[in-house]
Amino acid sequence: MPAPLTFETLKEKTAHGEIDTVLVCLVDMQGRLMGKRFVAEHFIEGAWEETHCCNYLLATDLEMFTVEGYAATSWRMGYGDYVMRPDLDTLRPVPWLEGTAMVLCDVLDHHTHEEVPHSPRTILKRQIARLAGMGLTPMMATELEFFLFAKGYDEIRKSGFRDLEPISAYNEDYHILQTTKEEHVLRPVRNHLRAAGIPVENTKGEAETGQAELNIKYGPALDCADYHAIAKNAVKEIAWAKGHAASFLPKWHADRVGSSSHVHQSLWADGRNAFHDAGAPHGMSPLMQSYLAGLIAHAPDMTVFLAPYVNSYKRFQKGTFAPTGAAWSVDNRTAGFRLCGEGTKAVRIECRIGGSDLNPYLAMAAQIAAGIKGIEDEMDLQPPLSGDAYEAEDDNHIPRTLRDAADALEGSAMLRAAFGDAVVDHYVRAARWEQEEFDRVVTDYEIARGFERA
Repeated sequence: MPAPLTFETLKEKTAHGEIDTVLVCLVDMQGRLMGKRFVAEHFIEGAWEETHCCNYLLATDLEMFTVEGYAATSWRMGYGDYVMRPDLDTLRPVPWLEGTAMVLCDVLDHHTHEEVPHSPRTILKRQIARLAGMGLTPMMATELEFFLFAKGYDEIRKSGFRDLEPISAYNEDYHILQTTKEEHVLRPVRNHLRAAGIPVENTKGEAETGQAELNIKYGPALDCADYHAIAKNAVKEIAWAKGHAASFLPKWHADRVGSSSHVHQSLWADGRNAFHDAGAPHGMSPLMQSYLAGLIAHAPDMTVFLAPYVNSYKRFQKGTFAPTGAAWSVDNRTAGFRLCGEGTKAVRIECRIGGSDLNPYLAMAAQIAAGIKGIEDEMDLQPPLSGDAYEAEDDNHIPRTLRDAADALEGSAMLRAAFGDAVVDHYVRAARWEQEEFDRVVTDYEIARGFERA
């Protein structure tokens, strides 16, 4: 697999006219790439050290609206600058865009040059550092599920997002014939991402019409989050270039299965999986058991980071492969946490709560924090659930709405200790705003149901 670009190689390719543009990007609260397109020569001459952006980029909603109520920035404070510092370890070609390279940035305070604490990449890096202090390295992988639609973004938008037509007409889970019809989109996705240095394993059809999944190789947590953010952007750009729309909305239709982003995780020490103990039940080490107990105990606290919008909660329905609770089970897709690789050196835990709209940095950071708490408190892991988790009477339910999840986050002593009060308050405000915006909208459902009969 081609390696990401070195700075010296970028210089050479720029001198030879192979690269003329460098995307300099930060990752915003929503997990999107935001930034600037630099002339490659200018990036090499000096912008590789730093550039600047408005600090509202970490205080807006999906519509880029300047939301009131954030302590970090506001109209009153004048919306000043942040520093974007390129992380040259993330420099890579962007093969699906002509003559283009990309680099991800850490976000710094303009005055102190310290990393901004509520920047998603910083939040994850700090939790990784906590584990490093314990002699542990988090290894993770995310599954990216999404829907492909027959029409493109502009045509769908002009139609008012009505009469949406998926690219296929039937459930295509593992279906080779139907996914062959989508290869004009998914083959470039696989190949371009590999050429960009992102270790893609495969794509497959998922359990609904027009639904696909992209899988990227397990790796260090920060790399995994970077890969996820870049891949999600690439899927949208490549689909657009082919005349289609790709959507990571978790639940686009009431009668269709939703899209998830499962997170696989284990902790490593001295080059081996510290979750594995051949002599323990299921091959789970005591460390793994306590880590998983922490995930389960604090699942409500971190749900905002796994399901950040009102629509996210429409996905949590019985019989849809999306969990409704935080129980764990062995290789059981009805549970919130699934033990994978039972008894092998690849033993790991899969969190199935997260939707396709999650920000990978925040989702991973929250899970690491919960797992660390489980380890620190030497939490006991209850026996695994067997059978249908949807029917379990004692299942530990996760929040059913964004409003409930925001309350759980606000009251989380664990995440306040791990992230800091200011960071938690920042993301509570983001969740509250999403709920406030939804609460003021009159939906088509309300009008159709009550226009005549109310």
